[in-house]
Amino acid sequence: MGHEVTVYERADRIGGLLMYGIPNMKLDKGVVDRRINLMREAGVRFVTCAHVGKKEDFASGHMTQIMEERGCEMQYLDPNDLLKENDALLMATGATKPFDPTGRNPGRNLAGIQFAMDFLTRNTKSLLDSNLEDETYISAKDKHVIVIGGGDTGADCIGTSLRHGCKSVVNFELLDQPPAERAANNPWPQWPRIYRLDYSHAENKAKHGNDPRAYHVLAKEFVGDQAGRVKGVKTVEVDWSKPIEGGAPFSEVAGSEKEWPVDLVLLATGFVGPELEVGEMLGLEIQNPRGNWQTFIGEHGEFTTNLEGVFVAGDCRRGQSLVVWAINEGRGAAHAIDRYLTGSSRLSAGVTQDGALAVG
Repeated sequence: MGHEVTVYERADRIGGLLMYGIPNMKLDKGVVDRRINLMREAGVRFVTCAHVGKKEDFASGHMTQIMEERGCEMQYLDPNDLLKENDALLMATGATKPFDPTGRNPGRNLAGIQFAMDFLTRNTKSLLDSNLEDETYISAKDKHVIVIGGGDTGADCIGTSLRHGCKSVVNFELLDQPPAERAANNPWPQWPRIYRLDYSHAENKAKHGNDPRAYHVLAKEFVGDQAGRVKGVKTVEVDWSKPIEGGAPFSEVAGSEKEWPVDLVLLATGFVGPELEVGEMLGLEIQNPRGNWQTFIGEHGEFTTNLEGVFVAGDCRRGQSLVVWAINEGRGAAHAIDRYLTGSSRLSAGVTQDGALAVG
């Protein structure tokens, strides 16, 4: 629409989770690069290895830490300076602060326990940089791997571990196994909560003869060896039909304790919100204890914040979600910023949460 647009990215490649969070076997990076090049040809300026925030806070972001370890010459930018130098500022930082339900488990600090996104990011960067020849990734080769947490990220950890040549992989799912058909309390048009075999589950079944998922399993303790590395996970089964009054929505099944051998534990347990330091530097309000940044339905739409000229879109606004919602939010935010700068906009305003087409 004629505006000059600059994107600041702390990784060495543009694309965010599409580039480093989703493995190549699921999303070829040529697809991502093609779209980025189209934007670049349209005039968008991309600045990589740029950490917006305090230098002393860089370790809170796994991407910044990984990039610095790998020789990325990081520049550190104050968001207040960016706001002064530009007519509008869009925060699209994602929900990158990991949720760790095992944080209080005995043995949590043992070596060999990794967040899934660190595992996937290091793998993809090494793959793109050297076809894994630099060996800077976290290898699952010849290891017994346990993935805690299901969903797409857990499935990607399974698929990546299989490609490394792991000895075995087990995926702990806290919930019960879904039914083959819709349950009575899951009618259309709700998302069907049914049993599915993702690509990596099918691969493990072909290689090791089983679906790697173990249902209604709760990790209670990590067991280490004399060198301080994880060697086992103690678990208990849970019963969702017997919630604890005033407590957990499940109860532990007596006598179901088990210890699983493991060399590498991957935590695919989701995220709680954005890294808050950059928002605190600006003075952005947050909307809930998890820390998503607060937006308001104002004159320029639903992406405006408590600060004049500052907009928020994507996972850092609505919580962790799907790529399609991030794309939709980006389009809606672009519409809002265009209206803010010019008084009107011919850009699509995107789709609202309830599926309605937002008007300009």
